Amino acid sequence: MTTPQQPIQSPFDAASTAAQVMAGIDLTGKLAVITGGYAGLGLVTTQSLVAAGARVIVPARDPARARAALAGVARVEVMEMDLMQPASINAFSQQVLSKGQPVSLLINCAGVMASPLMRDADGHESQFATNHLGHYRLTCGLWPALVAAGDARVICVSSRGHQIDGVNFDDIDFLQRPYDKWAAYGQSKSANALFATALDKRGRDHGVRAFSLHPGQILTDLSRHLSQEEIAAFDVLDEQGQQRLNPETGLKTVDQGAATILWCATSPALTGLGGVYCEDCNIAMLNESQMGRKGVARWAVDPEMAERLWAVSEQWTGMTAG
Repeated sequence: MTTPQQPIQSPFDAASTAAQVMAGIDLTGKLAVITGGYAGLGLVTTQSLVAAGARVIVPARDPARARAALAGVARVEVMEMDLMQPASINAFSQQVLSKGQPVSLLINCAGVMASPLMRDADGHESQFATNHLGHYRLTCGLWPALVAAGDARVICVSSRGHQIDGVNFDDIDFLQRPYDKWAAYGQSKSANALFATALDKRGRDHGVRAFSLHPGQILTDLSRHLSQEEIAAFDVLDEQGQQRLNPETGLKTVDQGAATILWCATSPALTGLGGVYCEDCNIAMLNESQMGRKGVARWAVDPEMAERLWAVSEQWTGMTAG
């Protein structure tokens, strides 16, 4: 049964923290894989899952940097992987599968935002290649371990930025149209949400459920490609240059942002549900028109668009799941 894209009863809200969401959650014996799990939202997510008893594998393009950031965190293993390199993703997936342990949680948290035009070896635009195709390959590669868990969740960290643009199936890679870094970012974040919708359809009979989410507008390393003028234009900084905090509008701490990731990954309230976009520790409502406001654009959870994206992803990667 399709899960309605509408809020449910949740004891948490926009201001809830990672610690509040994880109170009473026991993940002893569970294995989680978290891309981007050594910085920003991903680091808080890793620390929170470990505190709940999980073992965590963090794939990283720069393992030394990741190990330094995770020094002192128990039950974490760093392994090399580059989301822009299919061979690297395949090697990582095979290494994880060779361990013979089910993967209960796959959290696709790593990403790039508003970067200059770059392309992967196949010519795909880098934001789409990293944020979507890389995570599509990883999820398909780990599929046997997710199914083996019997009760797994795949979490796709999207963004309210999906409201900028949907997936332009006529020119995903900006081969005909001028490159716009924000349109490319919005397209990749819409793809994250659509991927969760399509994946959940394939996974629910195997005990694998998928969710996408908006964590909040949080200044992390994700903004590394933005100038100070661009950051200032978003009005997220106060007069002292510190980030404004107003969780109700999306301006959150890293701890509050990680809360929705963790809620999607572990909340008992989501048992038997999936394929929806979440925010503020709840399933989000549909947003029909208001750019930059709460809710998910219909194009980002449209089942037909999700199937179209799956078909393209399958064709471009030669991989599938379900």
